[in-house]
Amino acid sequence: MTVYFEEEGALTLPVNAKEIAEEVVEGALDYIGCPYEAEVNLLLTMNEQIHEMNLEFREIDRPTDVLSFPMLDYEEAGNFDFLEDCAEAFDPESGELVLGDIVISKEKVLAQAEEYGHSPRREYAFLIAHSVLHLCGYDHMEEEERLVMEQKQREILEKLEILR
Repeated sequence: MTVYFEEEGALTLPVNAKEIAEEVVEGALDYIGCPYEAEVNLLLTMNEQIHEMNLEFREIDRPTDVLSFPMLDYEEAGNFDFLEDCAEAFDPESGELVLGDIVISKEKVLAQAEEYGHSPRREYAFLIAHSVLHLCGYDHMEEEERLVMEQKQREILEKLEILR
């Protein structure tokens, strides 16, 4: 499993961001039963940059906490069976499944941690778990989907012992 990690902006999170990202991505993929080694790109940025991306890609004119850019379209969330005949979904050099990109606002991590009364580590891990689920086909547009995602996020973080 590979997390390609990049950080921009002067603000630094008070956590070991790369190490936590690797732990949560691996934990989330193990939890949902991804049968492949995988790679994810993670960018930590500032509100101004994520605002621009949110406007460009989602036509929402405000900063957000996390954006997910999946590389694959799943017929069923968390079902990787369709990849058996999909060589283009794998990095030709590493052989890893290319899941997609995650962008997180460092400013939102800190603000939301304070707002929700938990640590920046927990908020950061939550956003990564949430985004990995998106990269694996999960969504929360419908109430039933939202409940499934919330349960999975909670269980991933509990298994990793990253609690409120």
